[in-house]
Amino acid sequence: MKLATTAVLASLALLVACASPMGAPTKTAAGVLTNSDGMTLYTFDKDAADSGKSVCNGDCAVKWPPMVASANAKTDGAYSVINRDDGAKQWAYKGKPLYTWFKDQKPGDMTGDGVNNVWRTAKP
Repeated sequence: MKLATTAVLASLALLVACASPMGAPTKTAAGVLTNSDGMTLYTFDKDAADSGKSVCNGDCAVKWPPMVASANAKTDGAYSVINRDDGAKQWAYKGKPLYTWFKDQKPGDMTGDGVNNVWRTAKP
């Protein structure tokens, strides 16, 4: 019985891993995208969709850390990977780069929504 339970759990873990691109955002019960740590993801109104570029660099990227993608990350459905000015790769959703907010302290925090009327929670 214990072996069967372990096999079922392993199979479920594999299915979950295949449900989204490696390291890509996931949806929470609150209806927003989060990173693998459960932290809320945001989009920036000044980033043009599908431009393949982030305009949040320097001090902006310190306060709004980009959701970094691995060097071998690949586009998958609505998720794409852009190249940042600093050479790093960043996840985007529907063409909009994704960020976290340095003031969010724990999973579920959404204190960045509406900041300066240009930051929005990323929603599927």
